[in-house]
Amino acid sequence: MSQFDVLCIGNAIVDIIARCDEAFLVDNGIIKGAMNLIDAERAELLYSRMGPAIEASGGSAGNTAAGIASFGARAAYFGKVAKDHLGGVYAHDIRAQGVAFDSAPLDGGAPTARSMIFVTPDGERSMNTYLGASVELGPEDVEQDKVEAAKVTYFEGYLWDPPRAKEAIRLAAAQAHAAGREVAMTLSDPFCVDRYRGEFLELMRSGTVDIVFANESELKSLYETASFEAGLDAIRNDCRLAAVTRSEKGSIAVRGAETVEIAAAPVEAVVDTTGAGDLYAAGFLAGYTAGRGLADCGALGSLAAGLVIAQVGPRPRQNLRQEAEQAGLM
Repeated sequence: MSQFDVLCIGNAIVDIIARCDEAFLVDNGIIKGAMNLIDAERAELLYSRMGPAIEASGGSAGNTAAGIASFGARAAYFGKVAKDHLGGVYAHDIRAQGVAFDSAPLDGGAPTARSMIFVTPDGERSMNTYLGASVELGPEDVEQDKVEAAKVTYFEGYLWDPPRAKEAIRLAAAQAHAAGREVAMTLSDPFCVDRYRGEFLELMRSGTVDIVFANESELKSLYETASFEAGLDAIRNDCRLAAVTRSEKGSIAVRGAETVEIAAAPVEAVVDTTGAGDLYAAGFLAGYTAGRGLADCGALGSLAAGLVIAQVGPRPRQNLRQEAEQAGLM
């Protein structure tokens, strides 16, 4: 028996979310819709220029872990925080959401990571991330018993920025496969794909990664093509299973010759797209580890993504299992 359905590995980041207009992004040299890595000095500068903000524990894979737990599945998380106030907040939040989190905090050195997220009136989010203590995640933080006990080990592409995290991911993937488990990743961001295209493709083609999550922009970036169809054909051949989101167009899951199109969940108003892909992966993996078909997995992903973009913040406020039951999906 598996103790966990999904083990998520990622950068443990506290999100600081504020609204702004388009001019603010231009005036401050912020690339709209992307995750921009920044240093401590720029983090302080942008924080000083922010309007009223909301603090929420985030990080891509952390959001996915929280979503998986909200669906009633069993989730664990590896991520590095510092032994400071924000680190304590992060640990409390993710454990309170039902996720097993036992990574040892960094004692001394860089503070807990934080991301200043600016949300424009169209709901698009532009992230400015100081990685802080999260870059110290390394092989020593891989708890082999948890890896072997999880049906799927899932990690975020953003982890390819801090170098020691690559070693941790490769170690966890080897342990997972040795135990007969599967490994999944999210491509995270088209700019992240641009930086590590060759390495991401190697992870897929070598079988280190079995399942890939991407959005349409990330897929096109991965294969350097303007054609969505060409990208979909390519990723079908490079990994065992891929799920590609397309915003209001829904998503498509491909596995070998199988292709399943999934509609987007209806949303009255898009408030904040932060966490949409993370929560889609949460719903999909909650269904996948329960043995559901691809159509059901995608429908659960669409439900979770639709709920999170109708609020401010990247983690579900509703009980996702109850929402799925009311929608007739569970």
